[in-house]
Amino acid sequence: MASQEPGPRRRLTLLPLVAATYFMVSGGPYGLEELVAATGFRAALVVLLVTPLVWSLPTALMVGELAGAIPDEGGYYVWVRRALGPFAGFLEAWLSLAASVFDMAIYPTLFAAYLAQLWPALGGPGASLALGVGLVALCALWNVRGARAVGAGALVMSVVLLGPFVVLAAASLLGPPPSAAAAAAALPPSSAPRGLLLGLMVAMWNYMGWDNASTIAGEVERPQRTYPRAMILSVTLVAVTYLVPVAAVGALGLDPSGWRSGSWAQVATLVGGRWLGLAVVVGGVVCAVGMENALVLSYSRLPAALAEDGYLPRALARRDPRTGAPVVAIVACAALYTLALGLGFERLVTLDVMLYGLSLVLEFAALVVLRVREPHLPRPFRVPGGLVGAVALGVPPTALLVVALVEGGDARVGPISVVTLGLLVIGAAPLVYLVAQRAGRVQRSTR
Repeated sequence: MASQEPGPRRRLTLLPLVAATYFMVSGGPYGLEELVAATGFRAALVVLLVTPLVWSLPTALMVGELAGAIPDEGGYYVWVRRALGPFAGFLEAWLSLAASVFDMAIYPTLFAAYLAQLWPALGGPGASLALGVGLVALCALWNVRGARAVGAGALVMSVVLLGPFVVLAAASLLGPPPSAAAAAAALPPSSAPRGLLLGLMVAMWNYMGWDNASTIAGEVERPQRTYPRAMILSVTLVAVTYLVPVAAVGALGLDPSGWRSGSWAQVATLVGGRWLGLAVVVGGVVCAVGMENALVLSYSRLPAALAEDGYLPRALARRDPRTGAPVVAIVACAALYTLALGLGFERLVTLDVMLYGLSLVLEFAALVVLRVREPHLPRPFRVPGGLVGAVALGVPPTALLVVALVEGGDARVGPISVVTLGLLVIGAAPLVYLVAQRAGRVQRSTR
């Protein structure tokens, strides 16, 4: 059984948890360039307004209730196992871990892209791969120091990366607009295909991950009270830090077709000069470090919880006696994350959204089942509307996921489609589960 008290003496409080959640979900406006390029500024603002209402807010409310009611290490894995049984719990963890492999390959890509703007020699494929591996190793070492160290670092990094965007938004709204020639030189127009679907996928990726903070519940101070407050604050912070910069820069009349990963730096240089462009580049590096670091914190608790329940080798549950960090699980996750480095952005995002979205459906199902089976479970925060409200909460995210996957099945990884690869990953889960059961280590009791 996953431990509820992993042993660290120093726990995460509200603001470090908000900062860590912010990086697990967002990490600032970096990554929105692809959304702007795909849809244009006006449509991007509409997508950024609607997506949190139908995708993020329901998830944050669900996490607020379940993390407060069941504040166990392992988070959503524990909720689903308790509500739907051992196999469903295993499938939840399997989907989340599989999604993490593709998710965690995105941030080293952003890290290398922004560093290459400071030192162009780092832009080659070999250098980018080496930088990605280095970032994964750095974050693994940071995480060995424990959840408190990661949360404190996230608080500092959030200030460093958001500061330049405050200046950029102010300069865009209050300063003179750049000339058409300067804008075209900084962001040369592109004829790359555009469409609402790609923009929707990017927005869903930028707004997902609210449940990631739940896996460290055993390392949070007063989780029953802290989680609901942290979720609401984080949703608000993410939405504001997306909408304000995009709206402010959109008022400049720039051609959105020229946007690509890293374009925030060109826009900042265009509007505020070289110093602001450099500040945004530094913020992009900090964003990638912060997101990779926070997500290693979240994802590494899953193999540790699975190991305690007998699905994985027991060594993965081994923790540092001083910090409580699952050291072996952190190292194992870091090794896995290097495998997906080099896949294209669109493929990574589609796989990530597909696998994560299916795990999210299981979590909403757990919310409803626990309302029926355990109506007297203490819930410091409760989704309003009774059982009907709990059922209705999961409908918009599920519908959005179905639309995205039905329309986005054309992306390919080699000879097979992304959807087929995702289905193969999902199909492997029952086989691994049966192997673990036959090995005789699985704890059969539910939570």
